Amino acid sequence: MQSLQELYKIGNGPSSSHTMGPKKATEIFRNKYSNADKFKIILYGSLALTGKGHLTDHIIRETLIGYEVEIEFDTKTDCDVHPNTFDIFAYKEDKLLDNWRVYSIGGGSFKIQNKQDVIVENIYKQKNFKEIKEYIKENNIDLYDYVCLVEGKEKITSFLTVVWETMQQTIKNGLTTTGIIPGRLKLPRRAKKIYENKLNFETNDIKKTRLLSSYAYATSEENASGGIIVTAPTCGACGVLPAVLYYMKEEYHINDEQIVKSLAVAGVIGNIIKTNASISGAECGCQAEIGTACSMAAAAVAYLFGLDIDRIENSAEVAMEHHLGLTCDPIYGYVQIPCIERNAVAAMRAFDAAILSSMLETNKKISFDLVVETMYETGKDLGKHYRETSEGGLAKKYCRNKYFNKELL
Repeated sequence: MQSLQELYKIGNGPSSSHTMGPKKATEIFRNKYSNADKFKIILYGSLALTGKGHLTDHIIRETLIGYEVEIEFDTKTDCDVHPNTFDIFAYKEDKLLDNWRVYSIGGGSFKIQNKQDVIVENIYKQKNFKEIKEYIKENNIDLYDYVCLVEGKEKITSFLTVVWETMQQTIKNGLTTTGIIPGRLKLPRRAKKIYENKLNFETNDIKKTRLLSSYAYATSEENASGGIIVTAPTCGACGVLPAVLYYMKEEYHINDEQIVKSLAVAGVIGNIIKTNASISGAECGCQAEIGTACSMAAAAVAYLFGLDIDRIENSAEVAMEHHLGLTCDPIYGYVQIPCIERNAVAAMRAFDAAILSSMLETNKKISFDLVVETMYETGKDLGKHYRETSEGGLAKKYCRNKYFNKELL
């Protein structure tokens, strides 16, 4: 597994696989061929089908500002390696200098076909939760200690502190900003209203729903508006983990030092899924994004409640198990509907998964590794139109609704 610095990435929304990944790959290619006078990009698969809504073409043009740029959307060619595929060509006086085929694999990470020099090193020897748990028990340490041993305590703690500071600032920005989210859906920001809408009959449970939802909305609305967020593990699912951690800080008075430690625990969960399955909605549906985020958040909450390694595993397993089969069907390709609301629901589910796991026996029949494997196979079995293409599910039905305003097209 790679460093947690490859999982948590700070950058602009709305999509880690459609904007952050393509931007970084394009930057590397541009810097290598800065003497070019023209670049051509061909987007395939999900990048072609939802690239406009995800601002893929916008971020590429912005990255290549000062050059002649041609972008082509190819929705017909099959993507047999990864659905987030694009080709980039560099020309000098109409002579081809070089071309790369890039796979944007989720969470802002990417692979370049036949380019070994850009592969990120795996620094964790253990490959799955079973191996990690065995190592932890043998050495009498916890998950945070494990991360520190591999990554270096000072280095990873400093990095995760910045991650946590960024998450908090994103929530604060989202809770104080009103207006309309960019895009033709004309969706109003709701985080501030949810946060301030304290009901006269509000119970502790209702308060929990209000706060968790407002924090998740705040982050997700910042993401949808192109604001600064942290991939956790992706842009589309960036609201879940910050919401539960901010709630733990505000309502349970957990200090920042402990929350930073819980980010390491959550990161281990996200890393396992990223390594052994996928965190890409275009590859495995939204179960790979929101399901992973929910597992990460549930494990973090379990750690903050002082649960042992077995119950932390249970928390992550419960959270993922009940997202199996979740489709990715963003309307118009925007990371707005159903994505924003979905982050709020997953935040509540993550908290409840940790509480439920504290009440369960630890010899469960289903391991976390097994549910991760199941998620990956389920994602591969999903029809392509349910994997971030906007050709199925809510995206398809919304556009066919008889009340649909055709002037928005």
